Amino acid sequence: MEAEAGARVRNEAVLQNQDLSFLLPSVTAFLSDYGWYVVFMCVGVYLLIQHLHKNRSTDSQSSSVSAASQDPESVVRSQAALEASRRRMQEEQDARAAEFRERQQRLEEEKRRQKIEMWESMKEGKSYRGNAKVAQNTEEATSSSSLRPKTDKKPLRNSGYSPLSGDGGGTCSWRPGRRGPSAGG
Repeated sequence: MEAEAGARVRNEAVLQNQDLSFLLPSVTAFLSDYGWYVVFMCVGVYLLIQHLHKNRSTDSQSSSVSAASQDPESVVRSQAALEASRRRMQEEQDARAAEFRERQQRLEEEKRRQKIEMWESMKEGKSYRGNAKVAQNTEEATSSSSLRPKTDKKPLRNSGYSPLSGDGGGTCSWRPGRRGPSAGG
């Protein structure tokens, strides 16, 4: 009996003195070794919970909205409105494209007309840079007079001139530089 009484006293002593102080050294050692990891893990778990909670609330809202938007009449109306807006935008684009094509054709026709006028004026011996109105006025004036090329032109240079020969006269003449390294010490 005494053995039982001694065991009972020890058990009561162990139960009475049993608090969490024996965990303090091991928890302190764990936190000193892995403290930052624990903090980052707690923050990550918190952000994950917030994200999942937000997605869950969004899904529940979208399911109620999608159920309401599945009304057949509203779907048909929205599709018709979408088709009408697409048709209107396509018509606007077609009108802009047609206007652009017309403008391009007018420009091309104007360029072609100017080239023809320039060619005709060159055939007549006139300046091709002149305005069309000036060319028309001169056409009226020259139509009364006979067209003949100018023969009394004097040449700009004599026939023996060659710019590559080097004996063109004048004070400036070009000579190539010396070959080899520069002189000096």
